[in-house]
Amino acid sequence: MSYVVDGVRGSITVSPSALAGLVTRAAEAVDGAEVRRGRRRLDIDVADGRARVRLELTARYGVVLPELARRVQDRVVEALSSMCRVDVEAVDVSVEEVT
Repeated sequence: MSYVVDGVRGSITVSPSALAGLVTRAAEAVDGAEVRRGRRRLDIDVADGRARVRLELTARYGVVLPELARRVQDRVVEALSSMCRVDVEAVDVSVEEVT
């Protein structure tokens, strides 16, 4: 779903692919995390200035999985908050694979 901001000079639209790219880059900035590719691996809902994200990760062997997931949550919240000015309600992370 696109994120649209209406203003006095017109509207601004952030496409679903741009949102997905933003979330993916933020998540993968955490050492040891990689967003799984393919269908249904990343879902972003943005409405009324609020966002909810669900993503699946592949984690590098040897990292502490809950700590990795928390760092990913923090990075995603920071990216969406600062770059899109949305209130992030939740970032649900599922570690699906260890490589």
